[in-house]
Amino acid sequence: MLGSRGGWRALRRCSSLPRAVRLRVREALGAREPADAVRVQGWVRSVRSQKEVLFLHINDGSSLESLQVVADPSLEKRDLTFGSAVEVQGKLVRSPHRMQNVELQAETIHVVGPCDIWSFPLKMKERHPLEYVRQFPHLRCRSNTLGALLRIRSEATAAIHSFFQDNGYVHIHTPIITSNDCEGAGELFQIETSREAKESAEKTQFFNVPAFLTVSGQLHLEVMAGAFTHVFTFGPTFRAENSQSRRHLAEFYMVEAELSFTESLQDIMQVMEDLFKTVTSTVLSRCPRDVELFHKYIAPEQKGRLEQILKHKFMIISYSEAVEILKQAPQTFTFKPEWGCDLQTEHEKYLVKHCGEVPVFVVNYPYDLKPFYMRDNDDGPQHTVAAVDLLVPGVGELCGGSLREERLPFLESRLQRLGLTDAYQWYLDLRKFGSVPHGGFGMGFERYLQYILGVDNIKDVIPFPRFSHSCLL
Repeated sequence: MLGSRGGWRALRRCSSLPRAVRLRVREALGAREPADAVRVQGWVRSVRSQKEVLFLHINDGSSLESLQVVADPSLEKRDLTFGSAVEVQGKLVRSPHRMQNVELQAETIHVVGPCDIWSFPLKMKERHPLEYVRQFPHLRCRSNTLGALLRIRSEATAAIHSFFQDNGYVHIHTPIITSNDCEGAGELFQIETSREAKESAEKTQFFNVPAFLTVSGQLHLEVMAGAFTHVFTFGPTFRAENSQSRRHLAEFYMVEAELSFTESLQDIMQVMEDLFKTVTSTVLSRCPRDVELFHKYIAPEQKGRLEQILKHKFMIISYSEAVEILKQAPQTFTFKPEWGCDLQTEHEKYLVKHCGEVPVFVVNYPYDLKPFYMRDNDDGPQHTVAAVDLLVPGVGELCGGSLREERLPFLESRLQRLGLTDAYQWYLDLRKFGSVPHGGFGMGFERYLQYILGVDNIKDVIPFPRFSHSCLL
């Protein structure tokens, strides 16, 4: 039997070690055959010293599961502690224990970076609450929960790109600094240089016009959709709402897509649903252990809900139907539901609950509620527009989209009423030169992760939470 506890004693008598192959922890755990000379680097997750054997568990972030290292006690050093960075060289052998396939019999252990365990805020074998690790944005990625979250983010990001590329979309890098405020998309962060901030109000602006951090890449995508028919972007967006709630972020990632030659809101909704289901299925299949951590300790019932959602079509109701449902609700809302008023988060969550805790598309919103670029429906002059929001349980709005107004006279009339004709002359040009029916949508990436993992606070699904006392602010 390979992996006997006395194996390292004979190995250490060798006068020289063969050149070792470097393996990530994930690769080592997945190895099908033993290997004579391997090298693994990572951070110590546990240390246990016995009379005849030293046990370590090391992790390098590639896997939720750590690799067990067995060694002669003589290899133990004063600075070989929890949290220290190490490089271990030895033999990868089959483990005699049923709970693990392989283990590493150490020939050498080199402490690359020691860790002061008394001041290190993460403690060995403790399950730290999300609220606790949020205080240490520079260290929390070393916890199991945040490590799992970041691997899930990585896989979900790759899955989103694969979905669009497999369906013939062209990826566009839309500007982060822009003079386009994407009317109605949210409060803006204005950009100025440090020199401009110190000068008078009559200063010359760096860009000659007011410039902002982008709130959406949509209008830029519409430009590209006039040449490539199907385009998408996936990047950072910024909203200057001064809110410290569990729902809001100042910086977050948005997935946005535009489709040309489509006259149906149903086409847009189908892409939203396909994107959600494809990416979620990929994450569940490629990160089972990481997702299980959240579903076991944070949202125990979320796994079953997701499995059911992936099997069924999403529901569709109109905005008018939604308002009637809310008016007849047995509960009292903080914001009274009325036709012509925007749906609040409390309304969105109730609608999802009323519809059986499944995702719900709400379509055809009042004309005056939505931005100028949404297409006027044929249900009366300026009554409703072809807009859609996707609502999901526990979160509320996840995606928002619409058909875009491709008819030049309608668009000119609305921009003129809003006093935006000069600012959006370039947008009118898109309707003068080869305009086609088109539409698109955007999905908040962090809200998506928050929903599938069952996390209550959106700040727990981003790499770096913003805290006023943090050096990472």
